[in-house]
Amino acid sequence: MKPALVSRMQPYATSIFAEMSILAAETGAINLGQGFPDTDGPEEMKEAARSAITEGRGNQYPPVHGLPELRAAIAEHQERFYGLMVDPATDVVVTTGATEAIQSVILAFCERDDEVVVFEPWFDIYATGIALAGATRVSVPLRPPAFRPDIDALRDAITDRTRLLIVNSPHNPTGVVFTREELQGIADIAIERDLIVLSDEVYEHLWYDGHPHIPIATLPGMAERTITLGSAGKSFSFTGWKVGWATGPTALIQAVRSIRQHLSFVSGGPFQHAIAHGLRMPDSYYETFRHGLQAQRDLFTSGVRGLGFTATESEGTYFLTTDLGPMADYPDALSAARDLPRRAGVVAIPQQALCDHEGVGDQALRWAYCKRPEVLTEALGRLATLGD
Repeated sequence: MKPALVSRMQPYATSIFAEMSILAAETGAINLGQGFPDTDGPEEMKEAARSAITEGRGNQYPPVHGLPELRAAIAEHQERFYGLMVDPATDVVVTTGATEAIQSVILAFCERDDEVVVFEPWFDIYATGIALAGATRVSVPLRPPAFRPDIDALRDAITDRTRLLIVNSPHNPTGVVFTREELQGIADIAIERDLIVLSDEVYEHLWYDGHPHIPIATLPGMAERTITLGSAGKSFSFTGWKVGWATGPTALIQAVRSIRQHLSFVSGGPFQHAIAHGLRMPDSYYETFRHGLQAQRDLFTSGVRGLGFTATESEGTYFLTTDLGPMADYPDALSAARDLPRRAGVVAIPQQALCDHEGVGDQALRWAYCKRPEVLTEALGRLATLGD
């Protein structure tokens, strides 16, 4: 009998996130691997969802490209925060989380053997989507310890087969936020080589210490070639609602819509009403949310440094990157991460599993600090036993 799974997808039969979460459950470890908060988002958004359900708004199939109310709120958000003008009727599509948006973009624009350029370490969904499309992944390393984009290396990676460039800032898993100068260097290459850019900005409201998020679509010549992604799960701490979106020029969004409608068709009607409400909340919500995560970052960063880990500054996202610290005697990050739950009762993600090149994530762990302070404190106490 032939294998049940097609060959190009066999490397993705499981993921490092699933593996580490299973280990957490088996060992009772604190899961600082998976990037989801352990507290809910705003109560008023819950009430908006409850009201929509009670009143029968969205309990049946919503419009295929998203509720008009939500698409309007997304367009308002892009103008309000970034000065980007998009038409909610033609330039916005609502998706089942940003994951579906990523897959839809790759499937919409990539023929078999086209090349997709990504910065490494990459979010694993990029690799899966590229494989689904039968395209080829080309990785440009963000090398430790700073993990900054190398514009010359990016330029060298582009070929005549390159179709799509994926940019993710604030960057998962490193926590780096690309500067305006770095983004301009990326934009210059995209324009010169006539590339479509998928800009994954799901952590757009989680940036710290004067490292503001800058959408690449705001740079000259980029709005017409950029598809920008957002996520309600990341911006409002309702990851289980699975509502995301893509915005961009009409022709590109039309292509994404054409693919997306054949994936989940529609989803989350009542939640779409609630997300529309959330996007219109005042600036104070976004500022309070960001400052709260920054305090959790500071608590955890200070704690792991005190335990002997070397940490790269987390400029954004939920995530902190460290070396192996007290586990430096392990051969690599993967072996350390697999043993960590049993040794210390804590789970982290080895960035090695998200890389193509040696020497990039081999000695790097990703920790999710989007947890309550008392959980982070307990995790630090457990990690302290590594030195015993």
